[in-house]
Amino acid sequence: QVQLAESGGGSVQAGGSLTLSCTVSGRTFSRYSMGWFRQAPGKEREFVAAISRYGGKIYADSVKGRLTISRDNSKNTVYLQMNSLLPEDTAVYYCAAIERGTNLDRQHEYDYWGQGTQVTVSS
Repeated sequence: QVQLAESGGGSVQAGGSLTLSCTVSGRTFSRYSMGWFRQAPGKEREFVAAISRYGGKIYADSVKGRLTISRDNSKNTVYLQMNSLLPEDTAVYYCAAIERGTNLDRQHEYDYWGQGTQVTVSS
C-alpha cells in the first residue's frame, strides 16, 4: 500500500513563500513520477507541477517562475517551493504519484493521492 502525506501548508500574505512537502511510504519512491495539483473553493482540481522519476519537470502556465518542484529520493519526498504567492493560489494542494504514464499533467492518470494541505494567501 502506497501512502502519501502532504505537509507545509498554512496562511501567508501575498508575496510570501511556502514550501510544501509530500512524503511517500510503502513502495520504492524513485520508481514514481510525482505531481502537485490544487483545488480552489468552487473550482475543479487543476494541475500545478510535476516531476518525472528521471527528474524532468513541467509546470502550469499560471505558476511558471513562481513555483518550483523538486524531489529527494533519499528522503522519499517531493517538494513544492512557492514564492511570490498570490491570493489566487489559495487552494487545497494535493500530491499524487504515478508509476506508469507520460501525461503528468492529467490527474486521471495518477495512481495514488494524498489527503491535501490547505494554502491560504491573503491580500
